Amino acid sequence: MVVKFQSSSLSSNLYMRDFKTLEIWKRAVLLAKDVNELTQSFPAVEKFGLSMQMKRSGVSIASNIAEGCGRRTTADLRHFIHISIGSCFELETQIEIAYLSHYIGIDAYTTFLSDVKTLQKMIIAFSKGLGVRY
Repeated sequence: MVVKFQSSSLSSNLYMRDFKTLEIWKRAVLLAKDVNELTQSFPAVEKFGLSMQMKRSGVSIASNIAEGCGRRTTADLRHFIHISIGSCFELETQIEIAYLSHYIGIDAYTTFLSDVKTLQKMIIAFSKGLGVRY
């Protein structure tokens, strides 16, 4: 959805996409919240390590979707969607590391891996609608 608004300080109309209506953004926000909750149980030694990196990756997915939607051109949106996809793959890797390090059990591992892979597919499908070829 594109929202058109008039700025009193600018003579031209500005355009932005309403990112809060996008299912990919909604899912990314929930995933970031869940990652934050998951990492609360990590050992204290990981507070500024894997735990923080997973939180940043999770937040980055939704944040880059929002930032891209706030940009003026579709090319800019594509750029930030690509970054969001990269953050999804980064989080997938960190989930693997958390599992192999015994910070999360098999149930959390399979749930989070499934959620991340589903979101990856959804964001890639969204990017194809912007003219990106994979």
